[in-house]
Amino acid sequence: MRLPDLEAWAIFAKVAEQGSFARAAEDIQRSKPTVSKAVSRLERSLGISLFNRNSRNLSLTETGRLLLGHANRLLAEAQAAETEARGGMLSPAGLIRVAAPMTFGVRHLSPILPGFLQQYPEIDITIDFSDVLVDLVAEGYDVALRIAALADSSLRARQLCPVRILSVATPGYLDRIGRPDHPKALEGEKGFVYTNTSAPGMVRLRHDQNGREYVLRQTARLRADNAEAFLPALEAGMGYGFFPEFMVWEGLRSGRLERLLPRWSVPPVALYLVTPASPLRPVRVSAFLDYLVTAFGDPPWSRPGPGPVSRRKKARAPARSS
Repeated sequence: MRLPDLEAWAIFAKVAEQGSFARAAEDIQRSKPTVSKAVSRLERSLGISLFNRNSRNLSLTETGRLLLGHANRLLAEAQAAETEARGGMLSPAGLIRVAAPMTFGVRHLSPILPGFLQQYPEIDITIDFSDVLVDLVAEGYDVALRIAALADSSLRARQLCPVRILSVATPGYLDRIGRPDHPKALEGEKGFVYTNTSAPGMVRLRHDQNGREYVLRQTARLRADNAEAFLPALEAGMGYGFFPEFMVWEGLRSGRLERLLPRWSVPPVALYLVTPASPLRPVRVSAFLDYLVTAFGDPPWSRPGPGPVSRRKKARAPARSS
C-alpha cells in the first residue's frame, strides 16, 4: 500500500493559504524550490494540476479548490495531534478561517474580536460574511456560526443560545392597520420577504396556547436576500416583517418597534458553532470556540430589560382577527 505524501499535502495547503510559493516557503521556513518541488510531486502523484501558474499570478484550479479542504484538514489534524502530544503547552498561533452570517457577523461577531485578538496576539482570523451555507470541509473552514434549526449532519454542532424570530412593525404602522390577533389578517398587508430560504414568503406560525398552526403567505413590499436591507423601510413604517431578535431587540425596547401577533411563534432556531467532525483540532481553534461560547452564552438581546418607553396614546384602528 502506497502511503500518501503528507508533507506535500501540507505544503499545498500552505501555498494556497499564502497565495504564493515564496510566501509559503517563508512561512514554513523552507526554500522556494523545496516548496515548488513538493507541489509538483503531489500533482504528478495525483495526475492533475492543482494551480494555474503564470509569471504574475497563482490561482487554484477547480480540482485544487475541491481538494484544498482535505489538505487543510490533514494539516490541522497533524498540528492538533502534535499539540496534544506535547501536552497542549504550545501557545495558540496561526490562522483561523471562519464563516458567519452577514448581519449577525457584522453586528455581533465583529465587536467581540478585538478582545480575542488582544488575548491571542499570535492568532490571525479570516472571516467570510455570507448568508450562503458553506461546505466547511470542502472549502477549508475551521468553524462556522449558523442560525438555524440544524438537521442531522456529519458536522459537530454546539448550541450557543436560542434565537427567536419575531414579527415586528412600527407603532405608527400598526395604528394604521390595527393590531391583528391572527396571522391571516396580515395576508392583505404588504411586508418584507427574506428570499434566502427554500420557500420565500411562507412563514409557519404556531399559537402558543392552543398549538394551532397557520402558514402565512406574505405579500412583498420589498424582497431581499439580506434582512438588513429591510430595516430603513421597516422603521419608516412601510410594512411588517419577521426578524431574528438580535436585529430588532433595541428597537423593541426603545419603543420604535412593536411586536405583532405576540401569541404566535415561528418555529425556534438557535445560534450554533459548527465545526468539522474530527475530534482533533488545533489549539488556536479550541481557544476561539471557548471564547465564542463565553461571549454568546448570555447575549444582550436575551437579557431581561426595561419595556418600551412610554409614548402618547393614539387612536388605534380596530384589531383584525379571524
